[in-house]
Amino acid sequence: MANGSRQAAWEFFGAELKRRREDAGLTQVELGARVFVSGGYIGQFEQAIRKPQLDVARRIDEILQTEGFFERTWRKLIDDKRYAEYFAEVVELERTATKISTFAPTLVPGLLQTSAYTRAVMLAGNPFARDDSIEEKVEARRERARVLDGATPPEYWAILHEHVLRIPVGGSAAMAEQLDHVASLARRRKVLVQTLPYAVGAYPLMGRMVQLMEFEEAPPTAYTEAVYSGNLLDDPALVKRVRGAYDLLRAAALPPEASLALIESAAEDHRRCASTT
Repeated sequence: MANGSRQAAWEFFGAELKRRREDAGLTQVELGARVFVSGGYIGQFEQAIRKPQLDVARRIDEILQTEGFFERTWRKLIDDKRYAEYFAEVVELERTATKISTFAPTLVPGLLQTSAYTRAVMLAGNPFARDDSIEEKVEARRERARVLDGATPPEYWAILHEHVLRIPVGGSAAMAEQLDHVASLARRRKVLVQTLPYAVGAYPLMGRMVQLMEFEEAPPTAYTEAVYSGNLLDDPALVKRVRGAYDLLRAAALPPEASLALIESAAEDHRRCASTT
């Protein structure tokens, strides 16, 4: 579904929510209280500024007695088979974010990946997958990355642990290409990248992937990921705690220029290794 038609569909979702809420004689605050979100959130859903999470859509169906209408509509709009179910909503949010801040302890973040790097990651986790299935996922990740080249790209800040720079994902040549790509994005001021060197030792959010997203007219969110599962947080208190931990992590990381030097040095190490094999 194209972005324009998708937005129109969300506007229909919001209009239906408003109509059915009013038919039930409920204010935004009253419905919000019953589905455990604020009245302001209900207003943002109705204006298609923000998309509800699946559990909220289900509770709306229950309260308004709409026989699963909002859950079915949500699934149709959010569900993209190229992405895991728990991640599809994050992809939608990335398209409207004004700022994205990511910490990657083990992998280059998806928005910064080259095709070769993505392909290697996908094959490692799906060794028996067909080529067309792998290529579909590679293209989906490339499509995600286009948000950085849009007319109004988000401010993108990434912190990479040195561990990410050293693992030759896809082989040494592919890894050198990947790090060159990250360095190029940073040199062109498309992204701001910091690195967390091994010498730092223990650090905040140790071992945890985190992505924070901010929006023009909606509250910020935080996303964390585990094994075959993800957790999208929008509770203000929780998001504030994650932001605080991210700020500590940023303080522990190398400054941008030193970080870029480390990335380029690691790329050269991989290049040398590739030339000797």
